[in-house]
Amino acid sequence: MTGTLTIAGLGPGSDALVTPEVSAALAAATDILGYAPYVSRVPPRPGLTLHPSDNREELQRAREALRLAAEGGQVVVVSSGDPGVFAMASAVFEALEQAPQYQKLPIRVLPGITAMLAAAARAGAPLGHDFCAINLSDNLKPWAVIEKRLRLAAEADFSIAMYNPRSVSRPEGFGRALAVLKEAGCSDRLVIFARAISSADEKIETVALNEATPEMADMRTLVIIGNSQTRRVGRWVYAPRRVE
Repeated sequence: MTGTLTIAGLGPGSDALVTPEVSAALAAATDILGYAPYVSRVPPRPGLTLHPSDNREELQRAREALRLAAEGGQVVVVSSGDPGVFAMASAVFEALEQAPQYQKLPIRVLPGITAMLAAAARAGAPLGHDFCAINLSDNLKPWAVIEKRLRLAAEADFSIAMYNPRSVSRPEGFGRALAVLKEAGCSDRLVIFARAISSADEKIETVALNEATPEMADMRTLVIIGNSQTRRVGRWVYAPRRVE
């Protein structure tokens, strides 16, 4: 096998937030695979074949990437943010587990700046103490699991970064998540809505949880729920380093 497979994170949106390591991998690639909006961020050039696909074709995309790399391609699978955070790295290794003939392929995972970290930096330091990340999509796990994790995270007083809060196909999920957190006693916590971070459409809004509504988020929004001690200082939001 003369090919290679790289799984790369393109960051939250701005080209300025793509790491040099990822840029070098893209420049050397013969094939780039990924969800169509992410592949469109890579400029076409001679010698490069772009393979855009639908958002729910992760495993099929991973299998195709393995095949192309085994045939000698310098293959890059792209994700937004970091490929190991609710993205393509897990799908590639799942496909690899099912296809042991590819396990000697040279595979690299290149980190990227995930939306959680980009949003936190724009807002101040809301993840400055213990935190967790929860994907609100129930495509690959039942809602009961999501609700349990939200309740336990609230009980443990974690700050919570919520990915994929509200889509056209499941508009009710984020409202249910807000209700769970209110029932868990988090109504006074600060909530940061960070939409389209590092793009021209960027918007950040911070409200108390009891003022938050489902319509304030969509699939381009990263939501951060502060812990019980998260506070404002001027226009910034931060979590104190000490627990009282």
